[in-house]
Amino acid sequence: MTLPEILTHRAATQPDRRAYVFVNEDGEETAELTYAALHRRALAVAAELSRHCAPGDRALLLFPQCLDFIVAYFGCLYAGVVAVPVNPPRRGRVQEATVSIVRDCEPAAALTLSSLAALKSTVDELCGAPAWIAVDAVPAADFTPVEVGTDTLAFLQYTSGSTSKPKGVLVSHGNLLANQAMIRHGFGHDADSTVVGWAPFFHDQGLIGNVLQPLYVGATAILMSPGAFIRRPALWLATISRYRAHTSGGPNFAYDACVAQAARTGVPEGLDLSSWQVAFNGAEPIRPQTLCRFSETFAPAGFRESAFHPCYGLAEATLIVTGSRKGAGRRTLFADVDELAHGRLTPRTDGRELAGSGTALPGGTVRIVDPDTLEPRATGEVGEIWVAGDHVTQGYWKRPEATAETFPETFPGARFLRTGDLGVLAGDELYVVGRRKDLIIIRGRNHYPHDLEHTTEAAHPSVRPGSVAAFTVPGAEQEKLVVVAEIKRDDRHDADPAEVAGAIRAAVTREHDVALGALLLVRQGELPKTSSGKMMRAAARDRYLTEGFTRWPQETERTAP
Repeated sequence: MTLPEILTHRAATQPDRRAYVFVNEDGEETAELTYAALHRRALAVAAELSRHCAPGDRALLLFPQCLDFIVAYFGCLYAGVVAVPVNPPRRGRVQEATVSIVRDCEPAAALTLSSLAALKSTVDELCGAPAWIAVDAVPAADFTPVEVGTDTLAFLQYTSGSTSKPKGVLVSHGNLLANQAMIRHGFGHDADSTVVGWAPFFHDQGLIGNVLQPLYVGATAILMSPGAFIRRPALWLATISRYRAHTSGGPNFAYDACVAQAARTGVPEGLDLSSWQVAFNGAEPIRPQTLCRFSETFAPAGFRESAFHPCYGLAEATLIVTGSRKGAGRRTLFADVDELAHGRLTPRTDGRELAGSGTALPGGTVRIVDPDTLEPRATGEVGEIWVAGDHVTQGYWKRPEATAETFPETFPGARFLRTGDLGVLAGDELYVVGRRKDLIIIRGRNHYPHDLEHTTEAAHPSVRPGSVAAFTVPGAEQEKLVVVAEIKRDDRHDADPAEVAGAIRAAVTREHDVALGALLLVRQGELPKTSSGKMMRAAARDRYLTEGFTRWPQETERTAP
């Protein structure tokens, strides 16, 4: 059954079961949807859409984090309309990525809330005048869902734009079903596996993992906003405890944020994380030190280290590609840094600690390929991660050249996805070591930006975690290594700039045997990031070369090289 058919079935067989519950920043339940209510409201939205759109037309989903988004999404699926989730404007400002998406997808309709009517003129200026539908005001109506097949396009999942402009990934109904089956198998889900999530619904982790997976297995999802998590990381853990969640997770920084808050205010009294069986970690580099600190901090609250579930995925594979085995916890190894710089994985007890991202899930294939010769690499050799399976999507919207490049038919009998990520297999475990476009090569040695960034963060406590960018720019004789590091807002008036800079330069030289060509200490919030928190290194490099950054401590002095 496709997802629309699954929802129809659940509405008929368990109409009163709570599918989704939304909690606010105080942990209070503010909205809920039973399977029957979601089905009924989605049919009404589909009926309204059918008055303005034909199957295959695109519809923007312009929502803050709320359950009406889910109603709109399934309304699109029922109507055969291609949903296009986007990051909604905040404080009256439309993000550059959102502008690009709106113009690119050529929407026939925009689904939103009555309270966001003021956005209509902005959207009209960008893409004409699509039909404007306030989902919370759509009257009840009967509708017969449009028949779809596994090859029918379900929605466009735009990439985060961390290395280029967002591209619309063509996700079919078959892709969704294949990836949902992989998640269910990897996470060990059933109808009793309550999920807690806060990732944005317009992001693949939030939509595919936290919204669609619970419906696929017939479970309940407890959802909250990303803003609530950012302001109160402990609320995430309290919600897991309160609802006895089986599964929850996020990028690596989410676990760091919880540890940091616990260091300031202590572990909340009464917190019980013993129900948490799958604590997934993905969407950015996984750091072994983060997992250790989180385990040590929250073990008294019942958290088990075996619950950690490192995973790897990307929008072009719908979501998940590899994952740990449930209950196995994390896997790490120590690698010789010099050997890794030359593309070889060689164990060394005092080397760099790498975190595994799990193994290929049933239905999927992972290969490590030389990105230049396109020949398979042997076990233990670094190369580009290639993925095949029914979860690999159809390509990019209106990007035939990019589609041909990223989804080649290089190997007989299989259509692979070139991820652009660099990795290595040790046995069947995947270790992701960097991104090909971000790879820094100095004097013939490979340096992975997130390693340099991690060293910078660890060099001094005033450096803001997750807020460092490393890249190269042209130099007189060779590429020049640049590091831009944000200083914590609370430390910017007390820390000594010379001390911070000295610690960073010494650490980078000591750990990586390379000297920094330029080091910029900047105020918090200067570095560009995607909506999911990924560092936009290309955008940081462009900004360094053009308008420059606001340096710390001279916060009014803007400089560019």
